[in-house]
Amino acid sequence: MSQDLQLLGRKKRTHDGYLREVRKLACYFNLSPDQLSQQQIADYLLHLINDREFAPGSLKVTYSALKFFYSTTCPRDWDVLKKIKVPKQKTLPTVMTISEVHQLISATRLHHNAALLWTLYSLALRLEEGLNLQISDIDSQRMTVHIHRGKGAKDRLLPLPASTLDVLRNYWKQHRNERLLFPANGRSRNSAARSTTPMKASTIQGCVKRAAQATGIRKPISPHTLRHSMATHLFEAGASLVWIQKFLGHSNLQTTLIYLHLTDDALTDGREQLNHIANHGATDSLFGRFAK
Repeated sequence: MSQDLQLLGRKKRTHDGYLREVRKLACYFNLSPDQLSQQQIADYLLHLINDREFAPGSLKVTYSALKFFYSTTCPRDWDVLKKIKVPKQKTLPTVMTISEVHQLISATRLHHNAALLWTLYSLALRLEEGLNLQISDIDSQRMTVHIHRGKGAKDRLLPLPASTLDVLRNYWKQHRNERLLFPANGRSRNSAARSTTPMKASTIQGCVKRAAQATGIRKPISPHTLRHSMATHLFEAGASLVWIQKFLGHSNLQTTLIYLHLTDDALTDGREQLNHIANHGATDSLFGRFAK
């Protein structure tokens, strides 16, 4: 299954998540998944729905993993695989205010975590996109950032706020890695300069939880909340949905409509709004650490 996922170009996060779900299935029955029957698969899914009360988002990962295994790695012509559908979620994303974003980052103790969080917010990036940023992606002359291999293997070019460029430059001076903007630090203070891999996603996910607790933010937030927040802040500032759609890298405008839970027919270019939110929001108290 691992080989199939790699050959079909699935990302590491998908690769690891799918393997984990099939492993859980095997552990539940204490049998190799290729030895299970169609009825056992149905029983397991009903167990997740009725006994474990899995949320639609969690069920979607499990469904997708099992469908992949039993359609690609170990093909089975089973009706249960055709029946399973994930109910559509109608919940709105959690959004922080600009003030809460600043509080969160100010409460982040380590410089590399704070720098990454601001980058995720100011560029509305997915976590993996931020972690894998490279020095060559930054064009300080044109003030743009080239996002490579975004969701769906799509590239996009984003406007770069001056505050974000300052944060990236000042943080890079602390590690001076030749390729990566957010290299894994390791145990040694000097290991980041030689690292060939980016920071771990779990590191920044844990950091957000701790910072939220420290600031008293009770909303259920994650690194992805920063992307939701910037998108909403841009919309509230008057940027058009079409511009925000391109900024976020959405293929379908309908996704952006649901994302922002509002509609607007304005045609305002969002670059000015982005610079206003990011640059005017970057206070000395928030980013003074990077000037050291």
